[in-house]
Amino acid sequence: MFFLWFIIIGIVAGTIAGYIMRGGGFGIFVNLLVGIAGSVLGGWIFNQFDIHANGLFGSLVSSVVGAVVLLWIASLFKNKKKK
Repeated sequence: MFFLWFIIIGIVAGTIAGYIMRGGGFGIFVNLLVGIAGSVLGGWIFNQFDIHANGLFGSLVSSVVGAVVLLWIASLFKNKKKK
């Protein structure tokens, strides 16, 4: 049951991060991957600042924060189009 919640939170967090960073989602599979990676990164970030995110809402918040940071880091390495 925990794994199912982890996937659902990952999809929702990836979708929210997609809307925050780009204005749209990336599709369910990429949203899942970004959300899961973001949840790991968000948990690490929150741990570094000694913030405890408990429960469903706390997990979602930390996952979204991590996914946004992950997408922001990825945007730094994205090739810019030359004008």
